[in-house]
Amino acid sequence: MANKAASRQEGADKKKPSLVDFVYGVDEEHRLLVQVAVKEDGRCAVFYNRPFKEDPAWLEFNLGTQQLDFVLDNGDSRDAGLPLGNDITKNMQNTHQVLMVLMDDETGQAKEGKYVPLILHKEEQ
Repeated sequence: MANKAASRQEGADKKKPSLVDFVYGVDEEHRLLVQVAVKEDGRCAVFYNRPFKEDPAWLEFNLGTQQLDFVLDNGDSRDAGLPLGNDITKNMQNTHQVLMVLMDDETGQAKEGKYVPLILHKEEQ
């Protein structure tokens, strides 16, 4: 299973909006952590540790730029800020929905999960 993990704040362009705009409880001591896991058959899950202010309506993944965006009902979107590589991109080509799983920081257990649609794009870098 291919997966990547990163904190959105690290390496984020401070001038651009970031995924932390969409979640509660992020500060210097409480980082937003996001991990993407994709199996070879295309089954995909996104694990995160801070609740969303508004649930994403869908996710978009650009196969060319390897960028994953979270999109709200009003069309507002934020880049996940993760360096997703070729292994993730290869497996995401067969993905149509993503299981979003909110994790508990203290126990490491899943608190809740739901499926959201995934839209794939192919744009060159």
